Amino acid sequence: MASDLDAPLGRRKRREAPARARRRLPVARLALAGIALLLGGVALRIGLVDDPDGGRPAAEVAINTTRAANPVVGANAVAHPASPITVGPEIPVSSLAGLPPAAAAAASGTVAPEPVAAGPDAWGNLPGLVEDTPFGPVPRISATGETPFAAYSRASVTAATAGTRPLIAIIVTGLGLNPAGSLEAVEILPEAVTLAFAPYGKNLERSVGAARVDGHEIFLEVPLEPFDYPDNDPGPETLLTGQAPRDNLEKLYKVMSTFGGYAGIVNNMGARFTASGADFGPMMEELGTRGLAFLDDGSSNRSLAPQLAQANRVPFARADMMLDANPARAPILESLARLEAKARVQGYAIGVATALPVSVQTIAEWARGLEDKGLLLVPASALMKS
Repeated sequence: MASDLDAPLGRRKRREAPARARRRLPVARLALAGIALLLGGVALRIGLVDDPDGGRPAAEVAINTTRAANPVVGANAVAHPASPITVGPEIPVSSLAGLPPAAAAAASGTVAPEPVAAGPDAWGNLPGLVEDTPFGPVPRISATGETPFAAYSRASVTAATAGTRPLIAIIVTGLGLNPAGSLEAVEILPEAVTLAFAPYGKNLERSVGAARVDGHEIFLEVPLEPFDYPDNDPGPETLLTGQAPRDNLEKLYKVMSTFGGYAGIVNNMGARFTASGADFGPMMEELGTRGLAFLDDGSSNRSLAPQLAQANRVPFARADMMLDANPARAPILESLARLEAKARVQGYAIGVATALPVSVQTIAEWARGLEDKGLLLVPASALMKS
């Protein structure tokens, strides 16, 4: 073996490290084992030790007081012991979507507010019986199936409930055009007289409102094309033959939105229009859809109103005669006498008059003695068939 003297000058022979020194300690493994032991200990403590405070320090302090308890509260607690509060199963909000307010409140356990009775709006429409359109509010059947005809008709005996007593209905048309005359007619005429308002009047809210407060049944006049149109013009928004049904229905909506609270409509002229099924049919269908009645003034024998009303389930009646074709007191009384005779024969009769002062005054005087003759004055709706 060469000695250190044989090594090159300036260099030493490197000694071999002992075998024990060359072995390294497994530090990583030892660390992992320690962490596992620590976690295992924590898990054992949580599983075996009942300590809801999690090892946090806690102290209990007894609180004593020498003050007397509130006697009112104490007495009330004795008289009315606390009742247990029960909570129903939680209902997701999404499952309540689409329910009516009362049903949603009951399902969620909340108390629904008491319903507030609402009266007519500015146009006289009751809640639920009106639809907003681009032309204004228009009557419609409510969600519960109530029709404007049923809601706004004046309660009365009918031909089916009157027994053998003849019934007479009077409809006064053309109201609203003269505000002062309209208010006077509302005041003079008996409540059982049905009043029909034109859509062109001023202050219709006032005159129609006065009629409603006085108890009158209300109808709306709708202008329809006569044979001699335009020489004889019923007014703006007249429904015309030969036009697209959509155009006529838009005119109808405009007229119908003038005011509210009416049980049905009555034609203003319209001999040509009511004789045309293609033009009159869509209008009558719309009235049936909206739950309104139609009263034919009886001026045209060619009117298809009876057939179209029956086909569309529209409450309908046709007037038997015009009472003031000759607008003077004596001729009007003669017409009323003929109306009485017709009522005695068929059990009922319907007369139409205009809102001329002489007509209003004559009808009001005639009505005072009607019951003495064994006749009964009823609103127009009482004699309408649906």
